Amino acid sequence: MTITSVEDFRQLYGRRVPKMFYDYAESGSYTESTFRRNEADFQRLLIRQRVGVDISNIDTGVELAGERATMPVVFAPVGMLGIQNIGGEIKVAKTAQAFGVPFILSTMSIASVEEVAEATKAPFWFQLYVVKDRDFVRDMIHRARAAGCSRLVVTMDLSMLGQRHKDVKNKLSIRPNLKNLINIATKPRWAYEFATGPKLSFGNVVGHAKGVDDLASLLTWAAEMVDPALDWDDVEWIRKEWGGPVILKGIMDVEDAKIAADMGIETIVVSNHGGRQLDGAGSSIYWLPRIAEVVGDRVELMMDSGVRTGMDIFRARALGASGVLVGRAMVYALGAMGEPGVEKLIELLQKEFRTTMGLAGRTSAKDIQSHDVYHP
Repeated sequence: MTITSVEDFRQLYGRRVPKMFYDYAESGSYTESTFRRNEADFQRLLIRQRVGVDISNIDTGVELAGERATMPVVFAPVGMLGIQNIGGEIKVAKTAQAFGVPFILSTMSIASVEEVAEATKAPFWFQLYVVKDRDFVRDMIHRARAAGCSRLVVTMDLSMLGQRHKDVKNKLSIRPNLKNLINIATKPRWAYEFATGPKLSFGNVVGHAKGVDDLASLLTWAAEMVDPALDWDDVEWIRKEWGGPVILKGIMDVEDAKIAADMGIETIVVSNHGGRQLDGAGSSIYWLPRIAEVVGDRVELMMDSGVRTGMDIFRARALGASGVLVGRAMVYALGAMGEPGVEKLIELLQKEFRTTMGLAGRTSAKDIQSHDVYHP
């Protein structure tokens, strides 16, 4: 199959990965209206075509949270990435390092923060879920710092779980039931890698969280540890424990953005968790310019949810984002082709982004402006 777009990766991914893991990535909560809106609202933004500009030299490089990147892209934190493709977290981290863009490791990764640090040279970012067990949270912060992580990304929008119907119906688990085993038998490539690869675990949690010694106890812990008491005081505590730059992910309202700015937070990610939490919420690209208008001069903004093309990266940059977090597209590419797929994805996105810049008359990513896009 000739890969020319993220959609090609998605189709191949669906053929190669078990249904329960495909559905885990390719779904939203409840009616999935926000999940769909994230992509649809990008398409409503039109790009101004310009001519008569020397576009022989185009620079896609930017700064993201104070770090130089070859383009405005960050590989987003995704739980269970190492199940989509065995060793997934390390494969994506290595690709990010080679290409020169940040990678964010999820708390709920298969590979531990220490394992990823050992396999890579460049510092990566770490995403933190704030759970009820504050001793675990403190320990996780210190482990990330000891591993050399340069940025801490705190997820703010998971203090209550939105129901994802497909996961419930599939009985999503690292230990498949009979129905899932039958489906896995139709995915021989994945099944072979799973059977011959290292034993899967959740390296950041198992053996580190209180009472979590195996996968069975992990499932109980995960269900009980979501913390509805997460508030802004916790953010202050996390900042003190971390002692470095903190990025808040999951901001979808101007008032919350103001609170973050007033606290001195340097970077926030406008994000609705890919439509996996509050169904019926607006898209991230809808809220991005509204938040930028109010706090964009005080806080660096990034965004995620719905990014599928280099054109989307251009649109987000035009509306106030320094960069975008790419999650689902990364999962598609990893699940479809492993590490070569992720390499192909980042090359494809950069080509699309460069082409869009050139045809819009922009030779530097730093020069993309709000008037470069418009609503019809």
